[in-house]
Amino acid sequence: MNRTAAIKSFAMTNMLLEADLDLIEKKYQIDLIRGTDKASQIEDAYFPQFNAELRAEAHGMAKHYEVFYCLEKSIRQLIIDVFEGTEDPEWWENLVPETVKVNTKKSIKREKEAAVTPRSSDPIDYTTFGELGEIIKANWSLFGGVVFNDIKAMEKVMSALNSLRNPIAHCSPLAEDEVLRLELALRDWFRITS
Repeated sequence: MNRTAAIKSFAMTNMLLEADLDLIEKKYQIDLIRGTDKASQIEDAYFPQFNAELRAEAHGMAKHYEVFYCLEKSIRQLIIDVFEGTEDPEWWENLVPETVKVNTKKSIKREKEAAVTPRSSDPIDYTTFGELGEIIKANWSLFGGVVFNDIKAMEKVMSALNSLRNPIAHCSPLAEDEVLRLELALRDWFRITS
């Protein structure tokens, strides 16, 4: 066997073994912590001290967190894009509802007083998921017909997503039915924004 064929064979065997190990992890709900890219030194020292059932639950919930992370960040970016399209350099002051601005200022102040690294220099990053919907509703003339077709549909989908977000953001497992609701709500979101 020549060197190239041996390398290809080795790579293919490794891929098959990794796929088999993925199936074992899924079937037995365990994390074999393969590879150095999966765990930091802190995780190596402390993560194994949590019971296996809790670690498996966290692993299962991680994908839902990733979905919401992407969704929430993309909604913020959508709002920014629409507002920047107005060419109003003061869009935060001029277009965002006063209650949202007040809550944002409080969140920024709390973070500053806690002496932690600021999460952002952009105030929209301090808004809650629910407040994003309020920003859209308050500026329906900019979003309606362009991004969304119907305000009631947008409110319904945002409300459903916000209800599903709470257990994810507050470290509670999603029931099987709620996982299905999350998938359907995401489909609804992409349907109303297309």
